[in-house]
Amino acid sequence: MYQTNPPSSPKEVLPTMYDLPSEELEEPGLPDEYHLLQPQLLGYTFCPVNYPTEQIFVASDLNLYYDPRYTNWYKRPDWFAVVGVDRLYEQRDLRMSYVVWQEGVNPFVVVELLSPGTEKEDLGQTLRQVNQPPTKWEVYERILRVPYYIVFDRYTDYLRAFQLVGSSYSELELKETRVWINDIQLGLGLWQGIYQGIERKWLRWYDAAGNWVLIPEERERQKAQQKSKLIEREKRRVQRLAEQLRALGVEPDLDDDE
Repeated sequence: MYQTNPPSSPKEVLPTMYDLPSEELEEPGLPDEYHLLQPQLLGYTFCPVNYPTEQIFVASDLNLYYDPRYTNWYKRPDWFAVVGVDRLYEQRDLRMSYVVWQEGVNPFVVVELLSPGTEKEDLGQTLRQVNQPPTKWEVYERILRVPYYIVFDRYTDYLRAFQLVGSSYSELELKETRVWINDIQLGLGLWQGIYQGIERKWLRWYDAAGNWVLIPEERERQKAQQKSKLIEREKRRVQRLAEQLRALGVEPDLDDDE
């Protein structure tokens, strides 16, 4: 097979998301409850102010295909985010996988939740076996060149963050178990709180003011509280006006039905 001149687009000659889905019936090890809840919280709170929502894609336990030479090779991050890419695949479909040669944009940040079976590979402590795909660390660092790689051990609450500097990852010194990412005006840290009825330390994004980004339920609760405060403030204003009118000898009409 000869290369065309000019070369054909990857969208024309390489497999697409429809050819490379994440659903593998024989794939072992379905996510446990923590691996469902923690990525969900990360997704809800990942709201970069410098990117519109339609240009942000987040995913968990989704096949990430990374090498057009070996189109069946993939990694499956616990959670990752891409900025500057359409929220929907080609602006129309929910993604079945993330295929970098089709998307044209690599992940900006990857989060791996450590477990005993994957810890060494997640931390780059395993060597690539002959005739086997590269390790996660190699893919994120050398192939995809993901700018930020975060690993978290829920058993020890140990958070580590790595930033791509030149050709390799450099570990960041974290203060108060938080890491600020200026490019997206968001930070990631450990939040002690209750999520989905479970109290523990959770990974959660925070804003430039140091406030935890709210999840939808919290935003609704905040709106309700603000509305209640406005109603109470209006009642007090009406009461003051009524007292002023009475002081002038005028009985105010405070019929609630009007």
